[in-house]
Amino acid sequence: MNFLKNKYTYLVIASMFMFSSCDDYLDINDNPNNPTEAPISALMVNSTFETAQNTFRMGDISTNYVQHLASPNPASSSDVMDPVNYSGTWSNMYNVMTDLSDLINQSGENGANHYQGAGQILMALNLGMTVDAWGSIPYSEGLDFQTITPSYDNDSELYQEILNLLDQGLVNLSNPTEVSLGEDDFIYNGDISKWMKLGNMLKARYLNHYSETGSYDPAAVLAALDNGMESNSDDAQVEYFPEQFNPWANVAINNADLLLGGWISEQFIESLDGTLYGVQDPRLPYMVGATDDGEYIGVENGVGRGDAPEQGARSVLEPGDYYSSELSPILIATYFEQKFIEAEAAFGIDKSRSYEAYLAGIRAHMTKIGVEPAEIEAYMSNPEVSMGEADFSMEDIFKEKWIAMFLHPETWVDARRYDYSYEDFDLPANVNPDLNGEFISRLAYPDSEVSRNGSNVPDVSLTDKIFWDE
Repeated sequence: MNFLKNKYTYLVIASMFMFSSCDDYLDINDNPNNPTEAPISALMVNSTFETAQNTFRMGDISTNYVQHLASPNPASSSDVMDPVNYSGTWSNMYNVMTDLSDLINQSGENGANHYQGAGQILMALNLGMTVDAWGSIPYSEGLDFQTITPSYDNDSELYQEILNLLDQGLVNLSNPTEVSLGEDDFIYNGDISKWMKLGNMLKARYLNHYSETGSYDPAAVLAALDNGMESNSDDAQVEYFPEQFNPWANVAINNADLLLGGWISEQFIESLDGTLYGVQDPRLPYMVGATDDGEYIGVENGVGRGDAPEQGARSVLEPGDYYSSELSPILIATYFEQKFIEAEAAFGIDKSRSYEAYLAGIRAHMTKIGVEPAEIEAYMSNPEVSMGEADFSMEDIFKEKWIAMFLHPETWVDARRYDYSYEDFDLPANVNPDLNGEFISRLAYPDSEVSRNGSNVPDVSLTDKIFWDE
């Protein structure tokens, strides 16, 4: 309770140090009253909180691509997969990685092994989200302000860096430290055992992204998971507080105030209401709002709301539901995601383990969002869900993971690895004609980067694939 009460204070103090530190890069004179480095505690506060914010930001970009959400406006750029300038998100990703670079370096100099290890795991996570969205990016020259035109590192080589960071982080977390993590850690409040479980879980996540390549090693994925999360209590998440609402709650509140957003895709509604899969999913009312008539009606991506009024006739994110309550957590990495990773990796090695992990993933997600036990049992006993090991398929894993990973950026990675092959999953209406009938594979490099560093920006299109998708 003290941690939650003090969160806002910690965040304000950390932000003051961050602004002071950033000013330093622009100041040609040394000011003895202005610190040239933020303390590692402030860096930890900012990095853990902003990693959750980055998870939201990347999810906010990709939710329409995976048809969790749909725009109420026809042919909106997010629905129809037009190139969009995401300079702000790009900057936010780099702001966090720059802070993490400072945290890792200062912690190493000060014998703060646990800060360093946690920083390396957070760096791997933020780097992974950035590479998964844009592909090749500046990294080796991108964080130290030595050049304003940093070179780009290859996306496949950056994945090796992600895995190296996770391995290094796990080593540092297992070593003794002179400075212990504590309330400045917004994710785990200084619990090192949970940080180590997260590191192993993320190692499995990124190794599993190789599934469509010749480098895929499902045994290595499973080996990492053996040291990963053990229950929902190990989930990596940031809980919000009265002075700082969950950002999805802000979307829901804004929509209620007629700043329209957070409308639910018809694809998502029909995947849970029995239309596409023949079973009604009890999670639906826990995740999204009903219409004024108590029905669940989505919006077709690319079409917009048509003749529907601004409120009451379509399902939207609403204040009070699990993902969009003011104090709801942002889920960064979860036990239920881990179980679906296990199900996928084990499928060709040990189908019995795969099937049990698939069922455990569904149950863990339902429990996480507060579904009643009787509703869970009714769903789990349905033969469309518990079809038996013999009839169990990879399609079942991806379908259930797509539901459970609602609003999370990892869903877009899955959609691309799965070739967007979900049941009745079609290109949106009015789709960007430059895609030539394909789904989007990456984001366009932001205008700010093209104008500042254009000679180094790769010449790619929205359908050019990230290396793990080729």
